[in-house]
Amino acid sequence: MDLRAFFTTFGLVFLAELGDKTQLTTMSMAASSGQRWLVFGASALALVLSSLIAVLAGEWLRARVEPVMIDRVAGALFVVIGGWMLALTFTAKA
Repeated sequence: MDLRAFFTTFGLVFLAELGDKTQLTTMSMAASSGQRWLVFGASALALVLSSLIAVLAGEWLRARVEPVMIDRVAGALFVVIGGWMLALTFTAKA
């Protein structure tokens, strides 16, 4: 088992999930339903299943595309989406 890959993945996903809309939705559901363990179980299962889909898609993609190209496209998408979101903040009406 590659512990470096494990801890890198854990850290990146953990930081990416902090304060995102998934966490805010889960917090809202726990507060409104009063069933914290049920909400925890459902949100954990949803995250596990979405992660499974991502891993399977990544494995499928890795078999067909060079890893360096995947990194470049992913980086470009992050820059484009970030720029788009930044542009929206300047054009949004209050």
